[in-house]
Amino acid sequence: MTSVSGNLKRKMKSASRLYAVQALFQMEQSGQGVDAVKREFLDFRFGAETPEGEALVDGDVDLFVALLTEAVSWQAKIDQMTDRALVAKWPIDRIDPTLRALFRAAGAELVSGETPPRVVISEFVDVARAFFPEGKEPKFVNAVLDHMAREARPEAF
Repeated sequence: MTSVSGNLKRKMKSASRLYAVQALFQMEQSGQGVDAVKREFLDFRFGAETPEGEALVDGDVDLFVALLTEAVSWQAKIDQMTDRALVAKWPIDRIDPTLRALFRAAGAELVSGETPPRVVISEFVDVARAFFPEGKEPKFVNAVLDHMAREARPEAF
């Protein structure tokens, strides 16, 4: 039974990372504040169904809230880390807004220091695959997050 609950917990954490990227993207695009977006996701997105009637995996509320809060609180630091990981011709404000949201959510988890960097990288590369299934973005995300993780948590490498 523990493997099922452990597997469910992992799926819930993965779902929360995806939701956090979506929420950060929505905040940037709409200009809404963190509290309004957080409330919308918790009230309407967690536990929702697909158009086909399939239930989506519920997210880990604590991780979702922490990622949003820390991404907003640490945005300047995270954006600077991301800029240093990107090539000079592509500062963070020139990259795809979905990737920008992804780097902010991943950066929040890296800065918090609670999850091993390799897990954070792997999880957010999976999120990149969900948004860009055919593209080169997952490899790009892996490289940028590896650089960010080495800066944020050098002791882990």
